[in-house]
Amino acid sequence: MPPFAPPRLFDLDAIGSGLAVARVAEELGRALEPAGAAAVVQAPPGTGKTTFVPPLVANLVSGRAAEADQPPRVVVTQPRRVAVRAAARHLAALDRSPLGERVGYTVRGERKVGARTLVEFVTPGILLRRLLADPGLEGTAAVILDEVHERGLETDLAVGMLPEVRALRGDLTLVAMSATVDAPRFAALFADDGGEPAPVVDSPAALYPLEVVWAPSSAPRLDDRGVTWAFLDHVAETAAAEHARLVAAGQDVDALVFLPGVREVRAVAERLRARSYGVIRDVLELHGQAPPSEQDRAVGGRRPGDRPRIVVSTALAESSLTVPGVRLVVDSGLAREPRRDAARGMTGLVTVSCSRASAEQRAGRAARQGPGRIIRCYDERSHAAAPPQSLPEIATSDLTEAALILACWGAPGGRGLALPDAPPSSALDDALRTLDDLGALTPEGLATDLGRTLARIPADPRLGRALLEGAPLVGPRVAAEAVALVARDLRPPGADLGRLLASLRAGREASARAWADDVRRFERIARENSRPGASLVAQLGTDAEKIALVVALAFPRLVARRVPGVEERYLLASGTRAGLPTGSPLAGHEWLAIGDVARAEGRDAAGTGAVVRAAAPLDRASAEFAAGHLLSDEVEARFADGRVVARREVRLGAISLASTPVRPSAAEGRAAVARALAAGGLGIIGWSPEADALRRRLALVHREIGEPWPDVSEAALLARLEEWLGPELEALAGGASARGIDLAEPLRRLLPWPAGARFEELAPERLEVPSGSRVRIEYPEVGENGTDDGARPVVAVKLQECFGWAETPRLVDGRVPVLFHLLSPAGRPVAVTDDLASFWSGPYAQVRAEMRGRYPKHPWPEDPWTAVATGKTKRRLEGR
Repeated sequence: MPPFAPPRLFDLDAIGSGLAVARVAEELGRALEPAGAAAVVQAPPGTGKTTFVPPLVANLVSGRAAEADQPPRVVVTQPRRVAVRAAARHLAALDRSPLGERVGYTVRGERKVGARTLVEFVTPGILLRRLLADPGLEGTAAVILDEVHERGLETDLAVGMLPEVRALRGDLTLVAMSATVDAPRFAALFADDGGEPAPVVDSPAALYPLEVVWAPSSAPRLDDRGVTWAFLDHVAETAAAEHARLVAAGQDVDALVFLPGVREVRAVAERLRARSYGVIRDVLELHGQAPPSEQDRAVGGRRPGDRPRIVVSTALAESSLTVPGVRLVVDSGLAREPRRDAARGMTGLVTVSCSRASAEQRAGRAARQGPGRIIRCYDERSHAAAPPQSLPEIATSDLTEAALILACWGAPGGRGLALPDAPPSSALDDALRTLDDLGALTPEGLATDLGRTLARIPADPRLGRALLEGAPLVGPRVAAEAVALVARDLRPPGADLGRLLASLRAGREASARAWADDVRRFERIARENSRPGASLVAQLGTDAEKIALVVALAFPRLVARRVPGVEERYLLASGTRAGLPTGSPLAGHEWLAIGDVARAEGRDAAGTGAVVRAAAPLDRASAEFAAGHLLSDEVEARFADGRVVARREVRLGAISLASTPVRPSAAEGRAAVARALAAGGLGIIGWSPEADALRRRLALVHREIGEPWPDVSEAALLARLEEWLGPELEALAGGASARGIDLAEPLRRLLPWPAGARFEELAPERLEVPSGSRVRIEYPEVGENGTDDGARPVVAVKLQECFGWAETPRLVDGRVPVLFHLLSPAGRPVAVTDDLASFWSGPYAQVRAEMRGRYPKHPWPEDPWTAVATGKTKRRLEGR
């Protein structure tokens, strides 16, 4: 091997010519001069930070490589593959070196680097897998994390992990680059050993004057099915007309149109091709599913003689790459972001208004190379109501893959890492349960050997496990095809994965080449990690059935069975209901293996609130094989209509396979009664009038005296069920009806001995009044915590029956005075008192004056003290 020669430095004057960020080269150089330094570069889009900072850092670290056998490498992350390729190609062109020599890139399935590569652009996922394979990042002198403000999940993980590598090595240079004012947060995360935040180098903006035009559509942007066709027509019409106007005015400009997703990009691109307005132009699509050659064409500059262009893009072009020549931006104001539905246990992309920060970055694309114009296809009120920033992906996404990376790193759940935001506990718990089910975690939360293998597979861990398990069953090739279908997040028409597979195999899809590359990679992984297993190829006739089995192995809780009577509605093993898209060829199949299901409204959800995005027909045997751990065969006893009933239920998760009436065992019956009591309380048996009256009396005595008198509140009675209700519970568990049980007698079992002998004296059921009548005492109701301290026992009695009664009776050894409701002859209250003597001496005279004319047949003596207490009329009292 020839001796190591120091690398030729990058010509920063040539590379930085015309770039605003070059003005801070000296400041950034000073910040990063010490080995192992860190810095944060805050630079708006278009300042050239992605182009200029990596070679500057490469020049700084190259002087520290005197004893190395190869040049030190600067690794730069970009959040998207198209941005990785575009950034590497652009820097290589400025350096006048072949791509892959001094400047290279690595994305999933594609690598252009050499032994002398100084700057390598990668996706954050590639960097994370390198960290797991080599925690010291040997051979890497510096890491630059670009676009950290986008708060991508993988970038956030790298922000948390890289400071530990820096602390371990001491010589690793770290740079975070942000386009927004969030830089101080990352500066704190990259603090040195003394806790001093990393320096922030603020680059000036490079924007030219920008004209903002508001052009809202008369049609709504969104309805219950997503972005409306009428709004897409408006966006296409606006873009075509304005671009034609500028070109006709002699301005040789390109236009950039922002839309939320691939479906909308394709729809608007088709409309633009049909709306020329006399201008011959190219209409290009820029999104993650476009072939790499088309992506590169869209982000590349126009050559002499090329026609004007309209590039229709997702958020790809928002901040992580610059589309040259753009002076006109047309913005839908919409974005597609992940949202987690905790209730249904699913994460899906939803269309929302983009944040104000995103809107400003989109607008900035028009003023990157000269005065520009932004047309917003929505109104100022919608812009003002939009959130200031997009939510970080860690707060909205499925965390299964992230949790596995953290477990492999030795930081289960992010414990001990300084992440920009902690993962939400509910989403993290779901992810850890999933990994535990896969066998990917030890009891301590660290990665098992299988977990480490799954982390090396560039796919969701569930898909990785399905690849390893499915390969021996259906063959490595078909297993790889199934995993590649789902991993690429393709949207098969009608959700039919089988049809999409046939179309990809035939090369009829734009993404066929990239899919085939994925298949080869996954097939190689499957063969390298082959494990013995019984092949099911003979039992599964079609490739679609084999695909379905692999998908079901990956997502057993998404195995679904058709809801009887509705061809497009399915019940998932998880318990969620979901509908097929309208007109799906899968409608009517009894079983489905679902690879993607998301929240949705409208017709495509079949009234369920969730729609199946990708699935394949499955048979019952394959469903039970793939989701075997969800199979249960149990007797389910429940208390219904006053008695215990039971059925034998065979289920696959929430899906019922068979249900047969059976006689419950005593234990099952007792459990059913206990569940019913816990849910509905003693009311499921019912309080008879006698039992209710007895309970009220006991409650009053307990309130006034306490022990040994029992607490008869609901909670207390439920806590002592066996003590006082044991025989009745056994009867109920054995099938007896609650209608035959009166709780009065069981309650008497709680009377204390020997104090219980005085119960009738302390809290009598009736009270004898002066007329000789024995009137029922109405005791206070029993609440959740017993009786209200202010509640009194009440006696409702005709006023005439109490003549001459001076002393108000008191209960519970004189502790509680009775409250009298003194009634008219018609039984209506005319006075309420707990002081009879005061009543006769005062208010009685007013009552007499009001009542004697209304009830002349009844006695209303002037002197109630000497009158005969009676319930009779005057005539009957005189014996006539």
